[in-house]
Amino acid sequence: MPRFCIPYTGWTRALALACSTLLLPLPAVSDEQQLPSLGSTYSSGTSEEYRLGRAWLRQFRAHAPQWQDPIAHDYLTGLIDRLAPHSQLSDLDVITVMVDHRTLNAFAVPGGIVGINAGLFAFAEDEGAFVSVIAHELGHLSQRHYARSSARAEQTQLPAMAGMLAGLLIAAGGGGNAGIAAAMGSQAALIQDQLTYSRRYEQEADRVGLQAMADAGYDPNAMAQMFRTLQRMTSLQGGTPPEFLLTHPVSESRLSDAQSRAAQMDIAASYSSDTLYDMIRGRALLQIHQQSPQQALSRLRQEDADDTAQRYVSALVDAKTGQVDTALQTLDQLANQQPDLAMLPASAAEVALEAQRFDEAIRRSQQLLRLMPDYIPAQLILAEAQLQRDPDAAYDVLRDVTAQHPENPQGFNLLAEAAGRSGRNGWGHLARAEYLQLTGRMDSSIRQLDIAEDAAEQENDRQALARIEQRREDFMDYREALEAF
Repeated sequence: MPRFCIPYTGWTRALALACSTLLLPLPAVSDEQQLPSLGSTYSSGTSEEYRLGRAWLRQFRAHAPQWQDPIAHDYLTGLIDRLAPHSQLSDLDVITVMVDHRTLNAFAVPGGIVGINAGLFAFAEDEGAFVSVIAHELGHLSQRHYARSSARAEQTQLPAMAGMLAGLLIAAGGGGNAGIAAAMGSQAALIQDQLTYSRRYEQEADRVGLQAMADAGYDPNAMAQMFRTLQRMTSLQGGTPPEFLLTHPVSESRLSDAQSRAAQMDIAASYSSDTLYDMIRGRALLQIHQQSPQQALSRLRQEDADDTAQRYVSALVDAKTGQVDTALQTLDQLANQQPDLAMLPASAAEVALEAQRFDEAIRRSQQLLRLMPDYIPAQLILAEAQLQRDPDAAYDVLRDVTAQHPENPQGFNLLAEAAGRSGRNGWGHLARAEYLQLTGRMDSSIRQLDIAEDAAEQENDRQALARIEQRREDFMDYREALEAF
């Protein structure tokens, strides 16, 4: 179940509880999604966990507000890629999801799903604190705490699931306390039984996370510092801890254990990207303060964030207030000073795109892609700008993007538009179907396949028809999996 969700409120708690109880066998995922071959370290029962995680993710996307920021998402993915080889995960393919919510929250779901709220960036003032949370979540995945806890609960799980999931969907859909009560009422006995095991699992995840941090070049002392911060949060709230800490307490023994272990660890070649982290944190603060972006900049200044990051966020604020030329000038200056940070030229291309300077967005993103051909933020910016100038070119870019990132809903959403604008109606409706299934709307996705088939027949596109038929079978399996939820 999710282990670092602070605080759980409304649908976030209900979704988190879902992760601890779902144990239905799910149908196999097709080869078309390019699933990895799971290694022996993370093997027993994990194919079922993998399928479970992917099905859960589709439901989550259908009900939770997504934070669509390819630049921040690329940072998060890169951080996990750096930690994962040291987290005893073997070949497990981790998928990340970002939630548009200001509360402090992160979670891990069986099968390799790691999620964060934008609020985690706001809470973690330095990269070490942020990394410690992610390392802890990867520790839960590697130790398979979901499977180990659910094995005890197997006899009570299935009867509780239907009521819990009904409550989950009500809460996620805005039903509020009634939905949460339904979810909690169906789970009370199960959760109480599992709580006796959670402290040990938390300590195991801490230990794996500490070692992963040290091996990846991060200071493991940051985890103990994060625990102290959580304790201060409890004190500031008048002794009433966040809901997460009621069931996953940061005890003195846990803090002492983290401190003593961190002190004995040798840190690999130091890796630090505080400038990069502060810039990504600035983007999260801008997302949180959409209605008053100046607050994001004020927050960074108050906390003495890296000067480059402050200038970066100032440029983004300028762009949002119509000072596009000033913003681009600042971003270009920063890119010259920090040539290793691809997000700077990508942000300039993004600013040009949002200002509808499509030719400039194309030029800037193409220039970056000549240096970094697979940098997905630049690929998506380029494709979106090309939609306005050359839909055929956008289609080619997005075919590559979706082939390399088959779990990326934004890529398929843009591909559907590019295919339609370039006269590929069969492929366009197929891409729309893929987008719908990735976001949990299976009935709509199957109906979209019917439309795709009709369009492909009119275009006499045999290749598209074959692909549609192949995906129809897969979609039926996906729908069966989702109906179990």
